Amino acid sequence: MGVTAACRAVGRPRATYYVQHRKSPRPQRPKRPPRPQPSALSAAERQAILDALHSERFQDQSPYAVYATLLDEGVYLGSIRTFYRILHQAGEVRERRAQATHPARVKPELMADGPRQVWSWDITKLNGPEKWTYYYLYVLIDIYSRYVVGWLLATKESSELAKQLLADSVQREGVEPGSLTIHADNGSSMASKPVAFLLADLGVTKSHSRPHTSNDNPYSEAQFKTLKYRPEFPDRFASIEQTRAFCRQFFHWYNDEHRHSGIGLLTPAMVHHGMADQVTTRRADVLANAYALHPERFKRGRPRPRTVNQSVWINRPDDTP
Repeated sequence: MGVTAACRAVGRPRATYYVQHRKSPRPQRPKRPPRPQPSALSAAERQAILDALHSERFQDQSPYAVYATLLDEGVYLGSIRTFYRILHQAGEVRERRAQATHPARVKPELMADGPRQVWSWDITKLNGPEKWTYYYLYVLIDIYSRYVVGWLLATKESSELAKQLLADSVQREGVEPGSLTIHADNGSSMASKPVAFLLADLGVTKSHSRPHTSNDNPYSEAQFKTLKYRPEFPDRFASIEQTRAFCRQFFHWYNDEHRHSGIGLLTPAMVHHGMADQVTTRRADVLANAYALHPERFKRGRPRPRTVNQSVWINRPDDTP
């Protein structure tokens, strides 16, 4: 008779049978202490290694250097792995060498409440006719108006070309000394001495992004994205002449026709040349007439046109409203 039939015959649940007839667990044997290895270092030998690593002579050197130095002097205390194992057990596995500490780069905080106060510039590569061939596009943009104040196309990245572009743009815009800050990343052209000397001569303040921090230069990055996402932007340019013709057409559209969402749907030229208030007033009149004809179509009340921000920032401080 099986267990199930027997339990059913005596009227006892099957689970109760197993509980009553299960075997008692085996008693736990005490764990043996680990056997000492015959080749293990003694306590005195381990302390000798720690004393050597802690000594004034070796306190800022790596275990590799300590091992090699002692070996050259005819002293062998243990292997390099043993040095590290003893340091790990003592909670001292870290950088032991004396190193220079560099202060953190200050976050650039730049504000503009009008044109010709803060310019951002950068260089992007455009694919040439063959693999690994590029054309270099230098672009200067006013962060308040989003107006491209200068651009240059070349077959190489050069501090002299950057210097020429900056000088021509400052002169063409009629910038007064001491009124302009130019912000860039830390590229070789941007941080070069010729560019720094030129900006000092022109009375222009220079600012640089922090290393590996892309959002320190957002206006140039956004403008390059607009450039490369245009439907007519090709995968490759056949020649520098074709590239220059494309850029000339693009920057005309960007400055004079592109309604930019960051400046109240105005064109950069309108804002840069002081026509923003006039255009916004004209738009307000059109919206007022539309509201007067059909107020029921405007569920949120009288419509108002978008306006340009009073100020724009690169890295607005946290305490600025």
